[in-house]
Order: sequence, then C-alpha cells, then structure tokens
Amino acid sequence: REHIGTAGTTRPPIRIATWNIRGAVTVVVLAALAGCSGQAPPATDSGTPSAAAPEAAKKPQIALIMKSLANEFFSTMAEGAKKHQAEHAEQYDLVVNGIKDERDLARQVGLVEEMIAKQVDAIVIAPADSKALVSVLKRAQAAGIVVVNIDNKLDDAVLQETGTKIPFVGPDNRAGARMAGEYLATKLSKGDQVGMLEGIRTAFNGQQRRLGFEDAMQAAGIEIVDVQSAQWEMDIANRVASAMIGEHAEIKALLCGNDSMALGAVAAVKAAGRSGQIQIVGYDGISAVRAAIKEGAVLATVEQHADRLAVFGIEYALQLLRGEAAVQDKQTPVELVTAEALK
Repeated sequence: REHIGTAGTTRPPIRIATWNIRGAVTVVVLAALAGCSGQAPPATDSGTPSAAAPEAAKKPQIALIMKSLANEFFSTMAEGAKKHQAEHAEQYDLVVNGIKDERDLARQVGLVEEMIAKQVDAIVIAPADSKALVSVLKRAQAAGIVVVNIDNKLDDAVLQETGTKIPFVGPDNRAGARMAGEYLATKLSKGDQVGMLEGIRTAFNGQQRRLGFEDAMQAAGIEIVDVQSAQWEMDIANRVASAMIGEHAEIKALLCGNDSMALGAVAAVKAAGRSGQIQIVGYDGISAVRAAIKEGAVLATVEQHADRLAVFGIEYALQLLRGEAAVQDKQTPVELVTAEALK
C-alpha cells in the first residue's frame, strides 16, 4: 500500500527561437512541435511551459479502538492520543472509537469491521477480550492494515493457532500487580486473609494481574480466601465486595484488578462500617483513586500511564507503516502509587 504520492512527469520546456517572420509561421511551428510530442506542454499565465505540481502526500489514517470510555483510564488514553495527533497533525490522521461497556465484545468487533471498510492504514486496539478479537484483527491484516495491540495482550495460543502475528505494546501486568501486592504485604501479617476482585477472566491483563497478586501473597504467607470476577465494573465490584466481606469477616484487604473495581470496593467497605479496617489495592492510577489514596480509603494503585499508552502504540504503528521497525512486542513502564509517592 503506497501512502506517498509521486510527482507527475512533464517534458522539459521547449524554447523556440523567433525571427522576423509573420506570427502565423510561429503558430505553425508550435503546432508541429506539439504534434510531435503528443501533447502541448502546460503553460503558465505568461504562456511559458511549466512543470506540473507534485501530488500532495497522503497522510496515514490510524484508528484507535479502546474499551469502555466510561472508565477514566480509557478516556484519559483517548485524550492523550488526541493531544499527540494535534501536535503531529502533519504526520497522521486519527479516528478514536470506544465501547460503552467493557463486556460488549460484539460492538468492539463491529468497530474493527467498520475500520476495515473505512480502509484505515493502521488499527491500534485495546481488546476487550484476548481471544474473541483475534479473528477480526486477522481480517484487518489481510486487508493490508497494520494492527498494533495495546493494554490487554491478545492470547498467544490463539494467535499461534490462527497463524496471526500482532505486536503487543504495553506493560508487564504481572510485575505491576506483584509490586502492589508486595506493598500491601508490608501492612499485613503472615496468616492474614484477603480477597480478590479480578477482571474479565478471558482478558490476558486480568489473568496476569491475578497471578501477580497471587505471587506477592504467597511469598508473604498471606491467604487469599476468595476470588470473584467483577468484570472491571464499579457497580458489580460494589456488590461482589459486599458479599465477600459479609461472608469472610476476617478479611483484612481486597486486591482489585483495576481502579474502577477498587472504587466499588471502597463503597462496599464504607457501607459495611469497615473503613480503616480493610485495605484496598487497585490498578491503573486514575485520578479518583489517587484522591482516595490521599484520603486513606485506598492503600495503593499501579500507574501505567494511560495518557501515553495509546501514544506508544500509535508511534509504533507509524514506524511500521514507514518500514522503520520490525514486528515485535514492546514493554511500557509501570509505577507503584502510594500516599508517600503523592506527597
């Protein structure tokens, strides 16, 4: 697929000597020369032949497809991408899409199909499901579209099974969750009980965060007595956390796979009259949880730079389009956010 137009070709200007002959002779000579060339050379307003202007270069169009824009993490991601495009408007055009609900896989598949029909040059996607999106993204590649996976990694087994190679640009979610879990362990004692609210179970990032939390708890000798999926959603997390702390009165902490679920857990703990007794850990670093950390309602979260995550993917897609990079995974940074870090 060619993105840069080529300059139109023209014949060099033809210079004609003039003598003191009647104008009619000059006209005849010009006509004869034009007939030999097959076409008359283009002329400027002054009548002098000139070169045709080169075609304008075609900017690549990149589609950013995210999960729920109701989640602050993804709205921040969208704003970061828009800001980057505005600062690099001469390099590419951007189309931003998202779904209303983290679980609406059909709508996200539909968005990819719309971008295929639109013939965008690249798709940068945070898939709602690590397996269900592989097939439609393979179709996008078959249509000549560069695909870059961000945030939630596509399933390696499904990629291999379908013969699909899609690079992942994003954080090590297991390492980030382990970091948060290890910090929580410093506030608890060996043998304490904790619960976990995980995301959608078919999402790779959710799986990795669960493993990271488990790594930290096992190393500290802390018991995970219950694990339930709250599907990344605040309201579901509120209900799940309420039931969990009601059933397990000895729970000392709730490990939450994202910050939306952490906020739901905060509301549940407060409603149960257990504020200050149950520690809460999140993941994403959204502003609402940062405020809750300062207030003491949340112990910690993990910052994965939402404002830059899509930008990392977009910049890599541009490199691939220009033939400047090989297809390979790229790791992005994560940082632990605590009250001490926010001072």
